[in-house]
Amino acid sequence: MSGRRIVPRAFALPRALSRVLPLLTSAALATALVAGCSSPDAGADGEEGTDPLRGEPAPAAASPYWVDPNSDAARQVRVWEKEGREADAKLLRRISGRPVADWPAWDDPAPGIRAAVKSAARTEKTVLLVAYNIPHRDCGLYSAGGAKDADSYRSWIGEFAEAIGDAPATVILEPDALPHIVDGCTPPEHHAERYQLLSEAVDTLKAGPNTRVYLDAGNPEWIDEPSKMAQPLRQAGIDRADGFSLNVSNFQPNESVKAYATRLSEAVGGSHFVIDTSRNGRGPLSGGREEAWCNPPGRGLGTPPTTDTGDGRLDAYLWIKRPGDSDGTCRGGPPAGDWWPEYALGLARRAAS
Repeated sequence: MSGRRIVPRAFALPRALSRVLPLLTSAALATALVAGCSSPDAGADGEEGTDPLRGEPAPAAASPYWVDPNSDAARQVRVWEKEGREADAKLLRRISGRPVADWPAWDDPAPGIRAAVKSAARTEKTVLLVAYNIPHRDCGLYSAGGAKDADSYRSWIGEFAEAIGDAPATVILEPDALPHIVDGCTPPEHHAERYQLLSEAVDTLKAGPNTRVYLDAGNPEWIDEPSKMAQPLRQAGIDRADGFSLNVSNFQPNESVKAYATRLSEAVGGSHFVIDTSRNGRGPLSGGREEAWCNPPGRGLGTPPTTDTGDGRLDAYLWIKRPGDSDGTCRGGPPAGDWWPEYALGLARRAAS
């Protein structure tokens, strides 16, 4: 479907985070040198007619969020510097120098979260995390999986919350989970359990005194009428959460997402929201091409992460999807969540700011 989004998968390596680790690593540097897209009309680095941006990295916007000094992008910068690819390394700092969400490991989230929290504390920053392990996740597609049953999920989210503890954290709760109920992808027999698990997860995470929680609500291209998301958000506990997230791993432009968010906010009592701008600098792939959400060519980084939004209900622009992590094995990409350096470089070249 044209509007769905793919998220990074979790890694069980030391670093922090999924569609992401002990703090998150995606793939080994060998994987990191994967070639560009194989589609006939474009490569990972761009699409015909694109005018890449070059020069100094764009300045980082003000942000209270932690920047992982050992992210895949940061490690790639160091590799390219050693190889003499100085211009490419400079461009990639548009990603490595900015806060990006961590997606804790699906089997054991605590080590990665604790490492992120410890590192963030040194700079007095907030960790940005994504909880992505709901049972029957992703309807059997590129990021299929999740906890094996409800009790396993409760245990996982409990470990997740305990690892955060009193640290300042923002959690994006279960991308796709509610939109997949609305679009009919998740079978009806799983709906009641999913609502219950999400509602419980809100309470478990909010028990942390400095944890903010946002339930995912898809994007305007996926669920075209915001009122369709209102009741699912209420059943999942939006009244006890800090708000909802939109555009996770997708490419819809800020203005259309904000317009959608405003209508949805009004439908759920004025709830606040955050927007993923990690790859929406050039908007979505045009022409209605198949799987337009999956490693589309010619896209660019969007608004840098910041809480200075100029909108009272828009709490932050965030990079929730990790720029450079593959959406899946479409268009010549590696498995979902694996680091794809040449795709990341293309996003950086075409950054909106």
